Amino acid sequence: MKVVVEADGGSRGNPGPAGYGAVVFSADRAEVLGEAKEAIGVATNNVAEYRGLIAGLTEAARLGAADVGVFMDSKLVVEQMSGRWKVKHPDLITLHRQARDLASGFDHIRYAWIPREKNSHADRLANEAMDAAAGLSAPAEPVAAKAVKAAKAVEPVKPTAPGWTGATGTATRLLLLRHGQTELSVHRRYSGRGNPPLTDTGRRQADAAARYLAGQSGIAAVISSPLQRCRETAGAAARLLSLDVTVDEDLIETDFGAWEGLTFAEAAERDPELHRRWLRDTATEPPGGESFDAVQTRVQRARERIVAEHAGSTVLVVSHVTPIKTMLRLALDAGPAILYRLHLDLASLSIAEFYGDGPASVRLVNQTAYL
Repeated sequence: MKVVVEADGGSRGNPGPAGYGAVVFSADRAEVLGEAKEAIGVATNNVAEYRGLIAGLTEAARLGAADVGVFMDSKLVVEQMSGRWKVKHPDLITLHRQARDLASGFDHIRYAWIPREKNSHADRLANEAMDAAAGLSAPAEPVAAKAVKAAKAVEPVKPTAPGWTGATGTATRLLLLRHGQTELSVHRRYSGRGNPPLTDTGRRQADAAARYLAGQSGIAAVISSPLQRCRETAGAAARLLSLDVTVDEDLIETDFGAWEGLTFAEAAERDPELHRRWLRDTATEPPGGESFDAVQTRVQRARERIVAEHAGSTVLVVSHVTPIKTMLRLALDAGPAILYRLHLDLASLSIAEFYGDGPASVRLVNQTAYL
């Protein structure tokens, strides 16, 4: 027998009260053959998604299915079950192994990602399980579990292509998070390739951003600059998202050369003519440092790599003020003046989306409401 399994999981808080839903359809999706839903206590989104998959495969096996098509809106689970992504987080290793053991009992099995809106049946079941555990009655109109998880989100995680650009397909969404406070940022000193840690305030900022991001649905990867302040900020979010941090060297901050550690006024006094030229010419390098044009070259390289490796997904990118401004510049197809006119606060969030056929859009700049 050939069947279709759709599964979903949600967590209200990530980690928070969680539940899953799964439905088994006939091959033509004309008939519901089985359903499963359960509240599972406090867990992350990813754990709930895996529990939904396991429930769906268990139900398919009970029905005697031999050929199974699995459809989920969790890019992480689909890619890991397909063998394209490694499973590193300890909370997921056992669940992944359990799902693989169930999958081995079928003659044929395949996995595919679907948009959230096409996973509404399993989504509804997960939501019903969480509502029941919380003692809530069902709403008059079903609310998708993913929408509940993203109640604080500024945008749907999988937006349709913006009509003004003519883009088609699903965007790769980059959540661009600036690192938290360091001692150099307290005193407004140039902080490029130096490697100061976060201050206590910086760690609180990172934790606040992490809690906010944990409420967003569908983040598939966390990528960070190699410098400590970014890795600490990224790590806070990755822990709540049950993801690993991948380091990308091209996301490192500008090399300010001899100006590293100086204030704006001190750098201007040290090299007055060069500093004035640097403030209006992106090809100008600080003494022994790196021009903004050079930064753009490597940030564009990072952007292309991230979009290629995570096409159609939502990715958290933790970096510095200049690389993030540059990423926004690329999305806007703007001139160099934007680098001098954008302001990005510490631990602020911006969002840029890049489509496979070329167009891009900016959804958010410098959000700090969660701090």
